[in-house]
Amino acid sequence: MTAFIPTKTIAKTLSTAFIAVLVSTPVAAVDYKTLDVLPLNVKAVSVAKGVTIPWAIEPLSNGDLLITERSGTLYLLPKNSANLTKLSGLPQIDANGQGGLLDLALHSGPDDRTELLNTQLLYKGEHNSTKGQHYGSRIVFDNQGYVYFSIGDRGSRDKNPQDLTRDGGKIYRLHTDGRIPKDNPFVNQKSAKHAIWSYGHRNPQGMWFDKTTQTLWSHEHGPRGGDELNIIKAGANYGWPVVSYGINYSGTSFTDIQEKDGMQSPVLHWTPSIAPSDMLLVSSDKYPQLKGKLLLSSMKFSFLSALEISNKGVSKQYKILEGIGRVRSLAQGSDGYIYLGIDGQGIKRLEPEQ
Repeated sequence: MTAFIPTKTIAKTLSTAFIAVLVSTPVAAVDYKTLDVLPLNVKAVSVAKGVTIPWAIEPLSNGDLLITERSGTLYLLPKNSANLTKLSGLPQIDANGQGGLLDLALHSGPDDRTELLNTQLLYKGEHNSTKGQHYGSRIVFDNQGYVYFSIGDRGSRDKNPQDLTRDGGKIYRLHTDGRIPKDNPFVNQKSAKHAIWSYGHRNPQGMWFDKTTQTLWSHEHGPRGGDELNIIKAGANYGWPVVSYGINYSGTSFTDIQEKDGMQSPVLHWTPSIAPSDMLLVSSDKYPQLKGKLLLSSMKFSFLSALEISNKGVSKQYKILEGIGRVRSLAQGSDGYIYLGIDGQGIKRLEPEQ
């Protein structure tokens, strides 16, 4: 599992997860079937095909888009073009099951290059696994010079998430040059992984740092039921697999505990599971009904969820774009449009209709 930032543009890594600490409180389940539909007067316009699993879309300030194909290709989609260009300079990619070339996060640098330069390894997770599931792998920057990334439990539910000496099932925080911040929560625990910011995660595949409220949001896949939306806090334990609102895929139970003191309860959970992916806080004036809302996708049921945020919580949740497809990635471009990466369909742009 590797994390790196090419000096001019991109941070790439496999993810981790993070959790909070205090007394837990009961959390009501959200059943997607009962959500109100927010009607939108938009159309999804195809802008590029040929990407089978577009795991990430990263907009550049000049209007171009960077797109990852999970199997191991990085594409540049120039503004006003449907022609994908393969970019060179990637490290070796291990495409295995759910893993491969996953998230991108733009750090800084010019937007006129067509290759990656001076690739730098930021973090290498230990305890390698040949299992092909639960990579996590979202990356975000805050506005104070830190990068956060997630690594899922890698299919080792009973080993990784609750063990601070092991990678996996964590969310991490680093300086953008790879140094470990001196105020990370576990730097004074000799045997702990000092990059850990939170732990007790299963498979976080969506993160967003709200630079206005200084809030790190994350969602993660539960087992059968119990997909979670969390606010990530330093040093917090999010409980997996000690507590969960889900059960095994076989229908059997692995825990009868849903809340526990010292383990952070989610802001909300989806039961049945919706298979969430990616996350985006809409700031564009092109979509008045969505501005200020958090978007995330339901890969399982082919819709987007739009969350109204109030006092660092969720006051209302809507369904939008039902039947859109298995949306893997979300981005708001420098042009203000929202772009969707849809498995088997490529990249689409949401265009308001007059």
